Amino acid sequence: MTDELPRIFDPRLRVLHKERAARLGGDRFLVNEALEGVRERLAPVNRHFRTALSLDGHAAANLQVARTAWQVAVFDINEQLTAPAEVSDGFDLAVSVLELHAVNDLPGALVQIRRALKPDGLFIGAVLGGATLHELRDSLAAGEAATTGGISPRVAPMADVRDLGSLLQRAVFAMPVADLERTTVRYRDFFGLVRDLRVMGETSALTGRLGRLRRDTLAATIAHYQEHHADLDGRLRATFDIVYLTGWAPHESQPKPLRPGSAKMRLADALGVKEQKL
Repeated sequence: MTDELPRIFDPRLRVLHKERAARLGGDRFLVNEALEGVRERLAPVNRHFRTALSLDGHAAANLQVARTAWQVAVFDINEQLTAPAEVSDGFDLAVSVLELHAVNDLPGALVQIRRALKPDGLFIGAVLGGATLHELRDSLAAGEAATTGGISPRVAPMADVRDLGSLLQRAVFAMPVADLERTTVRYRDFFGLVRDLRVMGETSALTGRLGRLRRDTLAATIAHYQEHHADLDGRLRATFDIVYLTGWAPHESQPKPLRPGSAKMRLADALGVKEQKL
């Protein structure tokens, strides 16, 4: 990552949050859900992966892929990926589970992943995006506006699924696909959501973060959440959108789009309908 890029996230703080999450233990249900989503996308791939790279450790510890040797690598605090030296010619498969959404230079990270793959190697990533935690973002903004007269960054920005798909293309992945699955979790109270975010290491790692909420701001935030984002039984909703990114390292054997104007048949003839001029 170059120094000119804006540093939205503090990588050192992200590491501290992950270390605290490991100490706390508990149900990391989002990781389990993302792993299941990766399994579903791997299942129809008719390919033997001899070597695989786990970009966070989750895949290596939890994904059983027949006859596949896993290696683990992470992005360091400078967001540089160092692949294990044992594999010098690239990996057949690379998997990332809920890590890339807190990277400052996501396009650069995707390029590094593509370069770690062999030609025709597969990348599957699961990232938080879309409308994730929009209820919390809205309530914190309302609580601060009501008590301090301003709004500060407290919930990380989330990329749209279409933007993430475009980043795959920008990183020169072939046959890129981005799709989204939504989970809505219902909490008995606001602090249940906070506990889960701590257990999963997903509390704010923003560089522009402020300290703890003032008591009056916290009370106003909870009141807004209960008024605007609660079901009839009083439980609070929290949205988590997992975006799955799939792409292949380019290879000459892969199908390529036809050159515009090279079609041998009109679309109307192929569909069996009468063409109508505008």
